[in-house]
Amino acid sequence: MFVGRKGTSVTRHETGGGWRRVAAALGAALLLTVGCAHGGGGGGGGGGGSTTSTSSSPPTTVPEPWTGTLAQFYEVPDPLPEGSPGQLIRLMPVAADAATTTVRVMYHSRDRRDVDRAVTGIVTYPNAPVPDGGWPVVSWAHGTTGLASPCAPSRAGGAAPAFGVDGVRVATDYIGLGPVGERHSYLVGASEAHAVVDAVRAARNLPATGAGNRWVAVGHSQGGHSALFTNELGQAYAPELELLGTASLAPAAMFEERFGPADVVIPHMVGVMGLYGMETEYPGVEADDYVSDRVEAADDVIDTGCLDDVVSALVGIPIDTFYDVSPYETEPALSILRENDPGHVAVDAPLLLVYGSADTWVVPDRVRALYDQLCDAGQVTELAEIAGAPHTVTPAMGDRVSAWFDDRFAAVPPTDSCASG
Repeated sequence: MFVGRKGTSVTRHETGGGWRRVAAALGAALLLTVGCAHGGGGGGGGGGGSTTSTSSSPPTTVPEPWTGTLAQFYEVPDPLPEGSPGQLIRLMPVAADAATTTVRVMYHSRDRRDVDRAVTGIVTYPNAPVPDGGWPVVSWAHGTTGLASPCAPSRAGGAAPAFGVDGVRVATDYIGLGPVGERHSYLVGASEAHAVVDAVRAARNLPATGAGNRWVAVGHSQGGHSALFTNELGQAYAPELELLGTASLAPAAMFEERFGPADVVIPHMVGVMGLYGMETEYPGVEADDYVSDRVEAADDVIDTGCLDDVVSALVGIPIDTFYDVSPYETEPALSILRENDPGHVAVDAPLLLVYGSADTWVVPDRVRALYDQLCDAGQVTELAEIAGAPHTVTPAMGDRVSAWFDDRFAAVPPTDSCASG
């Protein structure tokens, strides 16, 4: 989460055996955020560089079903054919039953530099008559899985989560996560948001889905960060779509802050991943200019392994020796960190901010501080605490999001917790 208060010292108590035990559990905990429970759902400042991008009308042709191997599906055509955001590049059937069909897609999106990129993901749609105006759409932003191609959730082929929405469901892998030979731009807000939005466009460019233009977004953990940027940028980026609201669950945010001794391990471990993600979209930024020799010696895992592998490779390094030069104090990393810290602007689309009272990964004080910041910015935000919930997406969290989405599609005025104090 690129979290840490600059100049804060870390005690030996914080870097001892407790650090190893907590970090060893990180992989399992965060991977649980990718595909959790409700309706098949659950996973886990303005962002500079976003541009308005109007997708063209759905093309008259759809790519022929992919007949190559699964591994070959993730090899991006070279050169990449031109295409507008959301235009389909590849389509691969995954599963179908009486209720739904799920397909794997590769589609065009734009990164924070406005460069055309191929992105992979999943689309699940009903096998039922399309209602007037088309099916509503829910776009899922998953939690941390890693930065390398094998870590893309779409490779598993599961259906996109519904969160109670009776309609089309899409789930992006994000830019750089999926295509062979690329690295995911982890926690780069504009790129995450564009991929989430363009997954909706991709579904609409597949006529069989019957997807309409009304949609909602939801994300957890890293995906909560993505969801916040999606809410901030989504309507301007895709004005032909109607974003009704966004749910952000236990999001990565407040990057320059740290909230007590319990908020040490995760910020450092995930923060290093964020630094390597920066390299992909910020020319001139080199992680090796910041990380210690011990981290540099283990950093091959960033491009070869997934979250469990990254944790295993870094867990033996004391957190007070992760950096030779602090990215929280030194340019250009500091400015980039601030650019990708969400929650500083207000938009018309309402926000649901959800957290668990027993979350030890994104601690409750972090979410409450983000909520205060959102209120100060004037963003209509409903804050919901799920008593006893850990970092993973629980059924109670899913139910809360589902009810909130029902209200958005029913045009019920949103609750603004900020206004009520």
